[in-house]
Amino acid sequence: MVTTWTPPVGQQREPPVRVDELTLEDLEAVRLMLRGSSVVDWYQLHFRDESDVDRFLRVNEFDPASPEDMERLEELRLDAVEYLSRNFNMELPDAVANRVPARDLFLMASRDGKQKTWACIILKVMHIVHHLAGRELSTRLPISIDRIYRQIELKVMRVVDELRAAAYPVIEFQWSRKTQDSLITKLLAKRSTLAASIYDKLRFRMIVRTPEDLPGMLVALHRRLIPFNYVVPGASVNHLLPFRRLMDGSAALRSMERLLQHDSTLEKQQERAASAPINEFSGKRYKIVNFVADLPVRVDTFVDEQSRSFGNVVFVLTEFQLVDQETALENEQGDSNHEAYKDRQHRSVRLRLMRGLERRNPRRVTARPTRPGRSETRPPAREAQPERRRRPR
Repeated sequence: MVTTWTPPVGQQREPPVRVDELTLEDLEAVRLMLRGSSVVDWYQLHFRDESDVDRFLRVNEFDPASPEDMERLEELRLDAVEYLSRNFNMELPDAVANRVPARDLFLMASRDGKQKTWACIILKVMHIVHHLAGRELSTRLPISIDRIYRQIELKVMRVVDELRAAAYPVIEFQWSRKTQDSLITKLLAKRSTLAASIYDKLRFRMIVRTPEDLPGMLVALHRRLIPFNYVVPGASVNHLLPFRRLMDGSAALRSMERLLQHDSTLEKQQERAASAPINEFSGKRYKIVNFVADLPVRVDTFVDEQSRSFGNVVFVLTEFQLVDQETALENEQGDSNHEAYKDRQHRSVRLRLMRGLERRNPRRVTARPTRPGRSETRPPAREAQPERRRRPR
């Protein structure tokens, strides 16, 4: 199911972010989206003040003004401290273990000082504990996954509407859910046939005016919608916006480069992986910025007393695609278009399903494109007929 929506134009609010206005936090988040690395490898954060922290908490579905939500942060910290003590015998400084509010750990991890590393360690574990709790909570809710998907769709639509109203150049916006047949076909085509490895059950695609609009759009999504800490490692594809080129194009960004968290070996591996084709069936000239995030969504009204200990947030794996208008048109030409992609995928699935039959009768097993109007999963009629035997002369 694919739905296309051209967002309505409203009153302009908060003009689009320019590249030279990016903060160090923005830059790290964009690099994470483009390269698909992991925040667990980070050793510092880059929040400037409490307003940055509050914005980050809101994107993660925590309300900084809610005593209940801040109490939930304290519970997560307690779980993290107990885990570190129980498994690694870590004696954490009181300042980070219990003396300051858990909310202040984000600023402590962003500023030089002897508690910086300890604050980072606790936040990494809190991040994992919260994620696991959300996964467990999703199995206990008395609602269908379709209803949760709808919550995510409405959430993303609202943000895109806000961006359009603020004059961000969103030319076209699409979202889709994979049908059951599409899921089966994809799993039959993948080396990993586990359903958990499918990230694009829910997908959002945004077309912007020019390639120069891509950095600002990524920053806007990071600030309003997508928690950088839940970008899925190793699932990014980037053919349009090399991070090195982004840095070289702005003196303001180059001045911050020495402050980035560098691991040259890991970065080279990530860059190579992200520049590879989106999958084996994509056309060689198909280009896109593609990443996956586990989007949080609140489900307060559906959480019963027995499940309160798992919080009120669940997560939905969601794929995002960004592309400029000219590239989007080129992606619909030749072997890059969707019909050619599906044809290659279906031929591969047919071969995989019928493997072994060619040893008995190679002439009967052919992998060819599906004819128009013919079911993609049904073999041609003549292949289903029994082989006729000749009478001896």
